[in-house]
Amino acid sequence: MLTQDEIKKLVAQQAVELVQNNMTVGIGTGSTIYWLIMELGERVKQGLFFRAIPTSKRTAALAAEQNIPLAELNDVTSIDITIDGADEIDPNLQLIKGGGGALLQEKMVAAASRELLILADETKLVKQLGKFPLPLEVIPFGWKQVQRKIKEVYHIEASLRIKDNQPFVSDHGHYILDCPFQQIENPDILSYDLNAIPGVVDNGLFVNMADLVLVGYGDGRTETLHR
Repeated sequence: MLTQDEIKKLVAQQAVELVQNNMTVGIGTGSTIYWLIMELGERVKQGLFFRAIPTSKRTAALAAEQNIPLAELNDVTSIDITIDGADEIDPNLQLIKGGGGALLQEKMVAAASRELLILADETKLVKQLGKFPLPLEVIPFGWKQVQRKIKEVYHIEASLRIKDNQPFVSDHGHYILDCPFQQIENPDILSYDLNAIPGVVDNGLFVNMADLVLVGYGDGRTETLHR
C-alpha cells in the first residue's frame, strides 16, 4: 500500500501531463500541491515553458525556488487550467477548501480558469460535505459579530483559527472562522447566505467550480471523476 505522500506524488505526476507549452496555469496551495510544484519544476528544467498564477505567498515562494515563471492574476485575461487540492469532495464534485487558509485567492484563481482540476486521495471523498469545518475568511474588524451571527442563525460555535498562539492571518490580512456544520445539504444556498453576512469576505464552499477530480488510492490506482 502506498503512503499518503506517495499517493500525492502519484496524482501530481499524472496532473503535470496536462500542462503544455505556453499555458497559463493556476497553482493551488497545500501538501498535495507541493508535489505538483516539484514535478513542474522538473518539467521546466526539461524545457517546458508556462507561466503560473500562485494562490498563496507560500506557493509563490516554492514555485520561485523551482524557477517556475510567475505572473499576477491581474496580468492575465484567463487561465487555461488551475490545479489544486481540497479538504472534502462530494459526489457532485462540490468542495470544501481553505484548510490551508488560502481560500480567497484559490477561489479567485479558480473562477478565472477554463478548467479546475482537483487532486486528492480517497480520504477526501465524502457522501456529504460538512464534517470538515467550513472556513470563513472574515475581516478582523468585528469578527466576533460574524461569530455571533453564525451561532444565532445556524446554532453552531464557529472558532477563530489560531496559529502560534495568535489569530491566523491570511495573505490578505483577514482572519479565519472554522464552522463545524457537520452536514451541509445545500452548499449553493449556504455559500450565498454566508457571503451575505457583513464582515465575511468569502467562504470555503467551491460550488460548481471543479471540472475534474483526480483521485489516488492506496493500492496505486487513480481515478478521474467528471462533473
